[in-house]
Amino acid sequence: MVPHATTDDQTAALKASLTTNGQDQDNSNRSLPFTSPCLSYWHRTTRAWPHLNENHDHPVPSQAKYCIIGSGLSGALTAWELVESGVDGRDIVVLEAREAVSGASGRNAGHVRPVHADAFRGYVAYSAIHGSEQAKKIIENEKIVFERVAEFVEQHNVPCDFHKTSTFDVCLTTEFAEYEAQSLEAYRAAGGDVSHVKVYHGEEAKARTKVQTAIDAYEWPAGSSHPAKLVQWMLSQLIANGVKLWTHCPVTAVEEHDTSGSSEARWRVKTWRGNVAAHTVIHCTNAFGASILPELSNFVTPNKAQAHSFIPGSSLSGKNVMRSTMSLRYSLRHFFSVIQRQSDGTVIFGISRGNPDFSEKTRAEVVSFDDTNYNDEIASISGREFEKIFGGEGYATGKQARHGEGADHFWSGIIGMTPDSVPLVGAVPGKQGQWICAGFNGHGMARIFTCAPGLVKLIHGKDWRETGLPECFEISRDRLERTQKSNIKSVW
Repeated sequence: MVPHATTDDQTAALKASLTTNGQDQDNSNRSLPFTSPCLSYWHRTTRAWPHLNENHDHPVPSQAKYCIIGSGLSGALTAWELVESGVDGRDIVVLEAREAVSGASGRNAGHVRPVHADAFRGYVAYSAIHGSEQAKKIIENEKIVFERVAEFVEQHNVPCDFHKTSTFDVCLTTEFAEYEAQSLEAYRAAGGDVSHVKVYHGEEAKARTKVQTAIDAYEWPAGSSHPAKLVQWMLSQLIANGVKLWTHCPVTAVEEHDTSGSSEARWRVKTWRGNVAAHTVIHCTNAFGASILPELSNFVTPNKAQAHSFIPGSSLSGKNVMRSTMSLRYSLRHFFSVIQRQSDGTVIFGISRGNPDFSEKTRAEVVSFDDTNYNDEIASISGREFEKIFGGEGYATGKQARHGEGADHFWSGIIGMTPDSVPLVGAVPGKQGQWICAGFNGHGMARIFTCAPGLVKLIHGKDWRETGLPECFEISRDRLERTQKSNIKSVW
């Protein structure tokens, strides 16, 4: 076994392989996660979780039947499904580059809703890339995911502040209101179920949403949660069942293992703190997949997203607290997301990466692996928008009416974008025993609860049809090559 590397050794190794902006010197889409990311609202409120830095100072196990790379929702749920399917927890090792749940799963905006496909809106965009049948399956799959999250939380009584409610798509321009109406009709005409969608126009839309600039509003079932608590609860249960978690242990390579001996291991998983000889390797690394799988370098692109927490004034306090979540939309790429936590009233406010008010400099910073900080310009734009829509002074400037109200905390997170706008699930082409569940295009909460269980079925030898997933989610060499040659660009 390779000796345990010191912290200084780790830092030196990282600096040798990365430039100052976190990108690989040879390829801008390859990087290990930054060692000191900023803390999200969710991270700041879970610092007492005992497994946060699990095994951070121990060498890794020399071997494992299953080695999962990544401790976010994808990695945790994959481990959960393996155990549920009969795998002994002691045969599973989870490796995390930083603190547990330090990636996108602990940095999102707290939504449990179909984010891009929503109840119908993504149909037209997905149809243009994948055809009508697949587009319909994508949207139907996202509806199932919400139901599965709710069922999981309720069945296990997970203490993750889950709030089952409804969500609104709020149209703030006539152009987008027209687009939304056309999308609804197109999906309905294709046989899509929209019976759960309620539509409000004009004054009724304003009254229902409390957004006085609303033109139309569409409502359907959704929810919100504390995402870090959800994943941490899973990991705690898994550790209690024998699963081994190693944090601050980035994987630098996965190489073929010498199988001439008695070991059944097919792969050598290399880390800063030793190597793991593994029979099955599962990549749950989302935007960071190409750091280990270079064939994804031109397929998975990192995008830096940003979210904000605000402590509201009287307009959103007490009896005025918002019970529903929202997506406030000027256009397909220009929108803001809103949830208000029912436990303490904090508002979590997300912003799209395609905001037309961004400067050229800010736009250039979107493609990045750097989640160590936040962007001041984006924070200011978000504060002004929050003030304009919901009232209250000082959200943009920090000079609120009274101490404690207004802007609270800002953070960033890295999401993995694919050119065809859908995730990568299945067997890594040409690498028997390696699997992947990644590339969620910024809405893992809307997909992972079907993708991870589907992947485990494939690992156990089941056919793709038994996963229930859209066929376009499956990773293949043809998909990687065809999509890149076609120069398709993500619709989001």
